[in-house]
Amino acid sequence: MRERIWAPLLLLLPLLLPPPLWGGPPDSPHRELELEPGPLQPFDLLYASGAAAYYSGDYRQAVRDLEAALRSHRRLREIRTRCARHCAARHPLTPLGEGPGAELPLFRSLLGRARCYRSCETQRLGGPASRHRVSEDVRSDFQRRVPYNYLQRAYIKLNQLEKAVEAAHTFFVANPEHMEMQQNIENYRATAGVEALQLVDREAKPHLESYNAGVKHYEADDFELAIRHFEQALREYFIEDTECRTLCEGPQRFEEYEYLGYKAGLYEAIADHYMQVLVCQHECVRELATRPGRLSPIENFLPLHYDYLQFAYYRVGEYVKALECAKAYLLCHPDDEDVLDNVDYYESLLDDSIDPASVEAREDLTMFVKRHKLESELIKSAAEGLGFSYTEPNYWIRYGGRQDENRVPSGVNVEGAEVHGLSMGKKLSPKIDRDLREGGPLLYENITFVYNSEQLNGTQRVLLDNVLSEEQCRELHSVASGIMLVGDGYRGKTSPHTPNEKFEGATVLKALKSGYEGRVPLKSARLFYDISEKARRIVESYFMLNSTLYFSYTHMVCRTALSGQQDRRSDLSHPIHADNCLLDPEANECWKEPPAYTFRDYSALLYMNDDFEGGEFIFTEMDAKTVTASIKPKCGRMISFSSGGENPHGVKAVTKGKRCAVALWFTLDPLYRELERIQADEVIAILDQEQQGKHELNINPKDEL
Repeated sequence: MRERIWAPLLLLLPLLLPPPLWGGPPDSPHRELELEPGPLQPFDLLYASGAAAYYSGDYRQAVRDLEAALRSHRRLREIRTRCARHCAARHPLTPLGEGPGAELPLFRSLLGRARCYRSCETQRLGGPASRHRVSEDVRSDFQRRVPYNYLQRAYIKLNQLEKAVEAAHTFFVANPEHMEMQQNIENYRATAGVEALQLVDREAKPHLESYNAGVKHYEADDFELAIRHFEQALREYFIEDTECRTLCEGPQRFEEYEYLGYKAGLYEAIADHYMQVLVCQHECVRELATRPGRLSPIENFLPLHYDYLQFAYYRVGEYVKALECAKAYLLCHPDDEDVLDNVDYYESLLDDSIDPASVEAREDLTMFVKRHKLESELIKSAAEGLGFSYTEPNYWIRYGGRQDENRVPSGVNVEGAEVHGLSMGKKLSPKIDRDLREGGPLLYENITFVYNSEQLNGTQRVLLDNVLSEEQCRELHSVASGIMLVGDGYRGKTSPHTPNEKFEGATVLKALKSGYEGRVPLKSARLFYDISEKARRIVESYFMLNSTLYFSYTHMVCRTALSGQQDRRSDLSHPIHADNCLLDPEANECWKEPPAYTFRDYSALLYMNDDFEGGEFIFTEMDAKTVTASIKPKCGRMISFSSGGENPHGVKAVTKGKRCAVALWFTLDPLYRELERIQADEVIAILDQEQQGKHELNINPKDEL
């Protein structure tokens, strides 16, 4: 066992030396955070204190603690990076010799590096590093930028709009599916004026900013500036890669890999540790390629730098550099026919004094890919000896790449070539990872069960009647007429899905505010809140969910047929779609990626009337054509279903009258709770307290005897 495990370790160790900063100078300057007096405070404790202050209404203290938590988190990362690089330089790994005890100098250098790292951390942190170990939940919150969610709301409470917008945008960059945050940003900017508030990502990675700037200049045909920004992006990318790999050193926990858990001896322990370090370093390529908080197997965008550069250098007449970049791109995508044609064309443009074979792929990417492939081979070979399974992700998978005219064979005029920018890779909608159950209790009397999933020819579907009474339907209609705005919920668009209908909407918070202000009866406004909660409880119970179901969006919507525009209609009131993924009928797939609301888990529609024509709700197959079930709305009827690609649906044209319903989307992830719903809960709590106070004032003292 010793020899079988030790052999791959000998190959792994050289790779664990600090990697060179390819594409940039080794000592590239980094902005050091301003030091605060005293020991560094643990960011998890500051985060907990800030959240507690927020919920207690002390928004100034919440801002102080949350901002301090973010500073502490950044400072901790910087300290760990600097200590790891410093100690790796001071204690290089000693090569193995021959004969008995040949491995002891290696162990001495390993122990020296570990001792140096611990001492460095303790000194710079002002105390033991163990104080800064945090739970996976806290680690996940910072990866997903959740503290900025608290901050944007706290800043609004303090009337600091500009800082609220910064915090909201910073959160939204990492969570672009979060519809409520997007609406918040639009509301903030509308309040202050678009020009007054610029969107700032406080956690922006330099290489991503430079890359995005390069794309913009490229699309504007400013190739000199595009080249400058793409080259800067590459230098910054490799610096980030070095930091990521450096932070992999130290204690490792890889719960997704099933280790045998043996503790046979020193060799095995060292091999196990460094194996985990190597896997961590190997996956830095994925972390740097994807947006914050979402490590997903989409196309790594590093090769695209060279794809843009090969064409940009061609456009400025630097054919050797264009050829170098094209060959670099082919290291990752060797079968790209367009770029292969470009290579032939660039070679034909070279001076006679230059041998095309002497022009090789860019050295920075050549070394990067060489290291990456070697790591992959070592991980696979060592995995067998260490007794765990490892599946190599396809980091260079190519779903489509750029969509501009980057194929430039001889004789083709590219001066007028239209540039469409970048097409991001698609991601398959995963299968539902929870138990599919249904048939739980309906909780309320008088509700009538109509059809289950099997009877509706699908998965996770249910149709119920009498969820609302006739009187409640009339009352909700009355509320709707008093609070609905044209285009509400559709970014102000009057006819977002079809030009033949007008769409109006209102949120539950808007209804409660209107009731509180006396524009509609408060009792009726509260009914909207109460029936949506009733629907949530029914869905949670019927589908037998073993975790809490949260609101992600609540919307009352009416769609009205426009007179004079109904003859020979062939369109739908709402096109066939899925609620948490992008439906691709041709591929018979649903891609779970933005702009789809990927966090949605269940949906429900609660109908308020039937005095209209058309407007049937339909389920289809994934071809978006084959109808599997059709439901006629009526007062009190509710259809509910899981939100994924298993349930494509739409609405047939409303050809006469007004069709009204309460649309509800739910999530199992509390991070994506509807912010307006949380505010509505607060309004309800205030109303309940006021009502309780009135009752207490009307108590007859004799009744207490």
